[in-house]
Amino acid sequence: MRTAIIIGAGPAGLTAALELLEQSDIIPIILEAEDNVGGLSKTVNYKGNRIDIGGHRFFSKNDIIMKWWQNKMPVECDEPNIKLSYHNQQTELKTIQSTEKNGDNVMLVRNRLSRIFFIGKFFNYPLTLTIQTLKALGFFRTIKIGVSYCWAKIFPRMPEETLEDFYINRFGSVLYNIFFKDYTEKVWGLPVKSISASWGAQRIKGLSLSKSIINALTKASKKTTGIYQKNIETSLIENFLYPKFGPGQMWQIVAEQIINKGGVILTQHKVKKIINNSNSVVSIIAIDRKKKEEIVFNGDFFFSTMPIKDLLNGFSLPLDKKAHHIANNLVYRDFITVGLLLKELKIKNKDGTPVKDNWIYIQEKNVKVGRLQIFNNWSPFMVNDPEKIWIGLEYFCNEEDALWNLTESEMIEFAKEELHSINIIDKTSVEDAVVIKVLKTYPSYVGAYDEFNVVKNYINKFDNLFLIGRNGMHKYNNQDHSMLTAMQAVQNIKNGVTDKDNIWNINSEDEYHEEK
Repeated sequence: MRTAIIIGAGPAGLTAALELLEQSDIIPIILEAEDNVGGLSKTVNYKGNRIDIGGHRFFSKNDIIMKWWQNKMPVECDEPNIKLSYHNQQTELKTIQSTEKNGDNVMLVRNRLSRIFFIGKFFNYPLTLTIQTLKALGFFRTIKIGVSYCWAKIFPRMPEETLEDFYINRFGSVLYNIFFKDYTEKVWGLPVKSISASWGAQRIKGLSLSKSIINALTKASKKTTGIYQKNIETSLIENFLYPKFGPGQMWQIVAEQIINKGGVILTQHKVKKIINNSNSVVSIIAIDRKKKEEIVFNGDFFFSTMPIKDLLNGFSLPLDKKAHHIANNLVYRDFITVGLLLKELKIKNKDGTPVKDNWIYIQEKNVKVGRLQIFNNWSPFMVNDPEKIWIGLEYFCNEEDALWNLTESEMIEFAKEELHSINIIDKTSVEDAVVIKVLKTYPSYVGAYDEFNVVKNYINKFDNLFLIGRNGMHKYNNQDHSMLTAMQAVQNIKNGVTDKDNIWNINSEDEYHEEK
């Protein structure tokens, strides 16, 4: 019997384990440092109010992923004509009208609405130059936007090296300075001109001002057929799937299937050392945090979703000093969510009804909050009392920042004051609150990243070690991309393929980008 040791029980690690069980005779053993599964896609339950860390839309342009999700959790929907395409053939999406058969383990079809909050007004996200947008921006600002966009088209910045170049080439300098510069610097904590254009190439390759305008002009004449939107930019999709109780529900179901099929998931097992020789990994030493003892796990194959910096620091035999030095200088961005339970939000629709946004991007310069999630709008089952509003304020920072090191009570007061100052809430409306901190949420394309190929080539020499997932590959993957890296790694083992380029190319090839 062959064994695979998998570091991390996030989407990539869990997908790899289930794929191994279903497509091979290899038994997976997952080592997870935390006491739960799901990784960045877990759902935090605070007194019956659920927090989705960062927000996870269950949408992919890859048919395999869409089908994989629905095989785990059927779709509950009031619209029986919603369709999905598998391999370019329109087929009816299997939907259920009640939860009697599947209980609560269902996916909901949700409408996507994300807007930008700037100068006390709402703007569509991604930005679309509709009549309402132009009115809100004002005549002179709109003229300047048009002129700067034309200038960028006639005289593009070449070579396109920085993220600033990337944005200006697609939106013009005026729009870049209004809607992209400050928010991007909030997220990454660095000047946009110091961030590699690779970030834009991975996250928003197909989006530009012209496409936003075309989308706005054609949207009224197009009727969306539900969750099949393969010909639409990912940032412009109108619907997505979402587990009834948040993304962690999906990964708890997957974890149960892994255990039922003979796989092993060990939580609170933190990897301490990776025993290696010149071309392969031999075993992993992990600490059982409950029993406070070390355990050796021998395996035939090894999958890692842990940060590359931590992985290489754990090698018993470091063979390339330069690769290890580069890995230790890779940069990550950490993440704080402040959950606030409210009597009401001050921001409302024109008719006085609650806003339906999933996310609100906060562009106001005088606050540090980057995004605001309204969990009621992701799923009404995310909030314990439907009469209350449950929101999450998202902050991007580094572990050494003053913000990260505030006490929970200080962080809650800070968050309340920020939203109160921009007139989104009345701080007296807050009834309860919680702070969730997550390290190394975003692998950053700065620092030593320019030399990352040295690290990648070094690790690829270990024939039985496969890096998968976001942190595992130091690649800003979405959930579906992370799953695809796991699936491809399993296929490589199954087919005896030793070249790992097909794993690294996921979310680098056009098929995986947000442009079809």
